Amino acid sequence: MSNGQWYPPEWPDRIRALAAGELTAVTPKRAATVMLLRDPAADTEGGPAVHMLRRRASMAFAGGAYAYPGGGVDPRDDDRLVGWAGPALESWAERLGVDTPAEAQAIVCAAVRETYEEAGVLLAGPTADTVVSDTTGAGWEADREALVARELSFAEFLDRRGLVLRSDLLGAWARWITPGFEPRRYDTWFFVAALPEGQRTRNASTEADRTVWTAPGEAVDGYDRGELLMMPPTVSTLRALRPYKTAAEALKAADSQDLTPVLAQARLEGDELVLSWPGHDEFTKHIPSGPTGAGGAGGEAV
Repeated sequence: MSNGQWYPPEWPDRIRALAAGELTAVTPKRAATVMLLRDPAADTEGGPAVHMLRRRASMAFAGGAYAYPGGGVDPRDDDRLVGWAGPALESWAERLGVDTPAEAQAIVCAAVRETYEEAGVLLAGPTADTVVSDTTGAGWEADREALVARELSFAEFLDRRGLVLRSDLLGAWARWITPGFEPRRYDTWFFVAALPEGQRTRNASTEADRTVWTAPGEAVDGYDRGELLMMPPTVSTLRALRPYKTAAEALKAADSQDLTPVLAQARLEGDELVLSWPGHDEFTKHIPSGPTGAGGAGGEAV
């Protein structure tokens, strides 16, 4: 195994079926994920660490892979009653490449909500220039669980707590769309944010069996050695974070990141299926197109 990248055993058959018009691509669901950064201690060298979770091996999508907190947009994330602070929704719509302010709100809201649901970190505060410093305690946990169960909308949660969503604490970094031959597809916006002072992460997700704080470079090295399983967008964003010395530097750099959607392309070359991600040559795969091309029922890392 040369690195921690993999493909499921059904990919070759699904790629051929899509190319032959025998498979209809599923419409991708919008989603958001947050690269939560924490600066090193004042007396230590190196850049910020990023918070990652390992998805349970039993998960249908990317099981066993390391990823960031995140998930799909909830239909109520565009609720006009969501308390909002930071750039106007119109500015967010332009930055995210969507048509309406409501769509932009839903994506940003999903990023903040999912980070709270999965990591216990809340990018919100009582006012437009403050942020919650402690989200521990039975009451907070009850609200978090109600959000996860969809018994409580994020707008209701913020109103109950007297909080506003701090969209200015987020920077949009990248956008990746799951390939058309996948049975589960997501149109995912990647954001960067700094861990608010006083808050702590925890493994609050039922979808993860481990969480870590790691330097982006160390995580990428683990992937390159084949020790950490990751999907292409995770590897790409980790590599992009390596040059920054502080979370603030990374946040500032977010404004200049290209949000052109990255979507895998597949083609047949002789006896191989070639899968590539435009602009990301390291992830190109050459998959034998025969019935055993995917390495058997268990799949393989490549």
